[in-house]
Amino acid sequence: MARRGRARRGGDYGDFWPGYVDVLSTLLLVVIFLMSIFMLAQYFAGQEASGKDDALKRLNRQIAELTSLLSLEKTRSKGATDELAALQATLSTLQNENARISGFALSGDAEAKSQAEKIGTLEADLSEQKKVSDEALARVDLLNQQLLALRRQIAALNDALEASEKKDQESQDRIKDLGSRLNAALARQVQELQRYRSDFFGRLREQLKERKDIRVVGDRFVFESEVLFPSGQASMTPEGLAAMDELARAIGELANTIPPEIDWVLQVDGHTDIRPINSPQFPSNWELSTTRAVSVVKYLASRGVPPNRLVAAGYGEFQPIESGDDDASLKKNRRIELKLTNR
Repeated sequence: MARRGRARRGGDYGDFWPGYVDVLSTLLLVVIFLMSIFMLAQYFAGQEASGKDDALKRLNRQIAELTSLLSLEKTRSKGATDELAALQATLSTLQNENARISGFALSGDAEAKSQAEKIGTLEADLSEQKKVSDEALARVDLLNQQLLALRRQIAALNDALEASEKKDQESQDRIKDLGSRLNAALARQVQELQRYRSDFFGRLREQLKERKDIRVVGDRFVFESEVLFPSGQASMTPEGLAAMDELARAIGELANTIPPEIDWVLQVDGHTDIRPINSPQFPSNWELSTTRAVSVVKYLASRGVPPNRLVAAGYGEFQPIESGDDDASLKKNRRIELKLTNR
């Protein structure tokens, strides 16, 4: 707004802030909105991927633990198998020894009895070792099954993660495509509105070409307040009503030609000079400038201009086009401005 004010203070009124900048501001808001959606989508996708990464880390830790347990069980199983083989070898030796001494009658009975006891003990140990070995093999088999289940879970999580990443990429592509189409649509509307604004200004220039107190500056029509209103009042003069009749006719002709998809409005801005009014009806210049803009809008609506295409705003003394305090500068600052723009 500071740039706009400075522009209005230069030279013979200067160049006004182009109307299409309002459209570009709207476009910027839309782009910011789309970027916000994109950032939210990125955030939730990142959260989802982070959760899956944590699950994968937990599963990998479980696999490492199970692998360690499996290695330990395999070691224990091998030890039990080796001990079982040793016991079997000892048992075979004793059995051979028992057969060798079984022929000695006198001393053979006691020795055979001793050998039989050893054989019984070894067979018991052998049975126990077989039991331990079978339990170890069962635990190894269980651990192998758990490892297989964990590998399947990891594969499923990897598939889900790839699907999520693919979906996220598709969402980004759709957002980019939507942004491109929106930019193209807004650009077309800006071009169309500029064309109709030029037509509108051309018609008003033709109808008001004899009026020296009405000027076209930049993208606005500027009416000096004295043309429309008595000093310190918001009721239009007969001369002001006649000027508004010409304006209403031009707007009516234009409204019939603008396509409905172009959301245009006629913005009416009221401005005062720096001298405070402070009357019972208007406590400040805010009320005076706003009431004057509303009076213009209401009259245009009564003359057939669609009310939904009209906007009124009051700026008081805070948007001057001249910085001086002489009568000529104050007169220029007391004004009504009309601008055809988009909503």
